[in-house]
Amino acid sequence: MEIIPAIDIIDGKCVRLTQGDYSQKKEYSSDPTEVAKRFEDAGIKRLHLVDLDGAKAKKIINTKVLEGICQKTNLHVDFGGGVQSDEDIALAFKLGAKQVTGGSIAVKNPALFSGWLKSYGGEKLILGADAKDRKIAISGWEETTEMDLIDFIKDYHAKGVQYVICTDVAKDGLLQGPSLELYKEIMEEIPGIKLIASGGVASISDLEELNEAGVYGTIVGKAFYEGKISLEELSSFTQK
Repeated sequence: MEIIPAIDIIDGKCVRLTQGDYSQKKEYSSDPTEVAKRFEDAGIKRLHLVDLDGAKAKKIINTKVLEGICQKTNLHVDFGGGVQSDEDIALAFKLGAKQVTGGSIAVKNPALFSGWLKSYGGEKLILGADAKDRKIAISGWEETTEMDLIDFIKDYHAKGVQYVICTDVAKDGLLQGPSLELYKEIMEEIPGIKLIASGGVASISDLEELNEAGVYGTIVGKAFYEGKISLEELSSFTQK
């Protein structure tokens, strides 16, 4: 299982939100590139980078952070937040992202997202499937739709999506454990999908359970920043 630390950006700084609420923001570092370097030094290979300003503005805002991390580390960066046009996805790749995560755009403009799948291929794109009560949530979780989570992933898997990051918004940032049953159900319903779990991870035992469940990767955010899981523990898990 891949360990994928998350860096969320507001105003060029590394922050975390609780349940996607911009008013519940906590700043952890003013230098995201330095944080990324620490992950790389610990043997971690991947990074989930989210432009929260971009998610709100519906266009990439924190270009310098993306470019800085891609230039100064060899991390495999997947980038999301505000990528909602052909110009922006091209820019994200140009700045060094290895993959781009599309969430809101896959809901609001399926023709555009499907076009990207054809242009860039399933290796380059990650479907962002964020859910509240099993319904898809978009735009930094400020909007909930009536779309069923599993049907949504199934439809895109049929169109060539290989990777999906699934966040249960109800769990995110609360450090109460991940939605194991939901992830198991997704993998049973959609064999072959590379599922990246996100939200709720609070301890190494959560990571062990997710690994046993067979997820492709797990995003670790607040648990690391709040000291619940140390860099050494993440590093040792990565070496397994």
